Amino acid sequence: MIYGAMKFSIGGSLKLAFRPWVEGLENIPERGPAILASNHLSFSDSFFLPAVLDRKVTFIAKAEYFTSPGVKGKLTAAFFKGVGQLPVDRSGARGAGEAAIKAGIQVVESGNLFGIYPEGTRSPDGRLYRGKPGGLARVALATGAPVIPVAMIDTEKIQPPGQVRPKLMRPGIRIGKPLDFSRYQGMDGDRFILRSVTDEVMYEIMKLSGQEYVDVYATAAKRQLADEAKAKAEEAKRERKQAAASNENGTERSGA
Repeated sequence: MIYGAMKFSIGGSLKLAFRPWVEGLENIPERGPAILASNHLSFSDSFFLPAVLDRKVTFIAKAEYFTSPGVKGKLTAAFFKGVGQLPVDRSGARGAGEAAIKAGIQVVESGNLFGIYPEGTRSPDGRLYRGKPGGLARVALATGAPVIPVAMIDTEKIQPPGQVRPKLMRPGIRIGKPLDFSRYQGMDGDRFILRSVTDEVMYEIMKLSGQEYVDVYATAAKRQLADEAKAKAEEAKRERKQAAASNENGTERSGA
């Protein structure tokens, strides 16, 4: 009931304001379980995709979104529940991964649509990064559900980092044909199979999105970018100190 009301209000508003274009809606089954594996460009991906679907799709969200105190916290929790987000405790990397996998399996085994971002985090620069072999492949092989590749297009341009107001433009969504991995069902303990399944899905997402593919994890790329930004900031700080010292010495000499 809450989901239907939230989908009508939020989904309707998003479609009216941004008019997202969609290709491949016929690839979403009218009933039965499926896993939607998407690239991840923006926080808004988890809202635009459900907005264009007739069925509910459940994504994983941080448990903190559902447990914050006060009126604002309750409103935030109601919002995320209403748009189909499922809370998962992410304290501890391994525990978070296992909790997300179990939650995904439950969603799929209940006959519903489960949404997941194989990259594990948002792309730092609009490129497509290597998929993590844990969540997506393990849920697919544990359930035998089809995996439907999805490409979000231009969602990162709507509200770039640092921009308060979203830009009114048309993002796109391409939905590919279902991929059948049932032949590997029960082999979710084989890391080579997990890697192969993940890479096959990422290849289909790359074809749909047209993104440049980078064969490293997005988390590693983010760390590298953060380290580079820190190094640049420290270098700029040193240069300012040197310039200030030089000016001070010049003033002293002229005064002498």
